[in-house]
Formats: sequence, structure tokens, C-alpha cells
Amino acid sequence: MMVRLGLYRSSPSPNQNRSSSLSRLSRRVQNQIIVEETRRMRFCLISPPIPLAPVSNLSYGRHRSLRICATADDGVEAPQEEVQTEESPSPSALGKDLKKVVNKTAATFAPRASTASKNPALPGTTLYKVFEVQGYASMLVGGVLSFNLLFPSTQPDLWRLMGMWSIWMFTIPSLRARDCPAKEKEALNYLFLLIPLLNVAIPFFWKSFPLVWSADTLAFFAMYAWKLGWLERTE
Repeated sequence: MMVRLGLYRSSPSPNQNRSSSLSRLSRRVQNQIIVEETRRMRFCLISPPIPLAPVSNLSYGRHRSLRICATADDGVEAPQEEVQTEESPSPSALGKDLKKVVNKTAATFAPRASTASKNPALPGTTLYKVFEVQGYASMLVGGVLSFNLLFPSTQPDLWRLMGMWSIWMFTIPSLRARDCPAKEKEALNYLFLLIPLLNVAIPFFWKSFPLVWSADTLAFFAMYAWKLGWLERTE
């Protein structure tokens, strides 16, 4: 009697086949969903126009908003990210606003004509020359009084005090009374506000009438050189 021996390979059970098929199908569906969502996603860059404030305003800080968002076809909007940039004020804008404030202040407090008629001290007229000579002569006399050369005194007195303030009280008003050019009028407006600051601040550090008058004179000619362009090179 012959016995037939054979090797038999064990086959997987039906439950194992079913679970492996389900796992492969689940992974395939997940991959397909990821691919579809990636294709449907759109990125957009939105930068709405923002009106900027005029340059002449005193508020110089200006911001521009940049919004970045991501949206999908189903209307779902991703979290937004805002980036703000700040623009620094330009020096020309600062200069214009400072000029406007100085001219307005000087026009309010500085001596001016009592009538609204045209200024008779036109260039070339006798009155124009009188105001000009009066202005520079008062500066010279103020220096003589400040250095105690006229009406000498060993103590601070009214004459030396008047000499210290002579440029602000007599020189600037006399020169402003003329029908001078706009650049010169602007320089005189700056000096009308600057010289009182110098006359009040300098005595805190050094009590000297000649020093204050010298500082006022230096500021006077420096302002004229700046506004009238005395130091600019001509081509």
C-alpha cells in the first residue's frame, strides 16, 4: 500500500483577506482626498487701496495694511495674516509744516502795519532805505551798549539790557516793515522766535550782556546766510 505524502500550503482565511482589502481601499481613498483638496485650494493676495493722509497734515505716521488669505472652492477662508508697514515722514514735509507754524506765529505776534493798505516801503523808495538803515544802526548801537562802551556802568542797568535786546526790539521790526522778498521775510520770522530763546537761555549758563548780543548777531547773519543762500556755490 502506497502512502502518498504531499506538502500542502496553508491558505489565508477569508477574514484576513477581507481586512487587508479594506485597509488598502482606505489608504487609497485618503490619498485621493488629499490630492483633490490640494488641487482645489487657491491662494490669493489681497491688498485693498488705502487712502493716505495729505503731506501737509501734522500727523506724519501713515500705515499700509497688507492682508494675505487662503480660500477654497467651498467658501472656507483660512486664517488671515496682516502685515503693516509704516512710512517715515520726509524732511521736506517737516520743513513745510515748520515754516507754516513759524510764519503764522510771527504774523500773529510780530509788529505789522495797522492798516490793510499796500506797504509803501517798496524797494528803491526812501522809506525802504530808512527802515534798512534804522535796523542795522540799532544793531550797532545795541552792541555798543552791551559792551558797556556807551553810558558805562559797573552794575547791570537798563542801557545794557536794552543793548542786549536791541536786535529783537528794533532791528527785526525795522527790517520786517519793508516790502522785502519772501526769503528774507521768512528769515526774519525765524529770528523773531529764535532770539528770545537765546536771550533767556544763555544767562542761565553765563551772565554776560556782550555774549548775548554776540550770539544774537551770529544767529542773525547765520539765518540770513541759510535762507538767502549766501554760502551756496554758483555754477
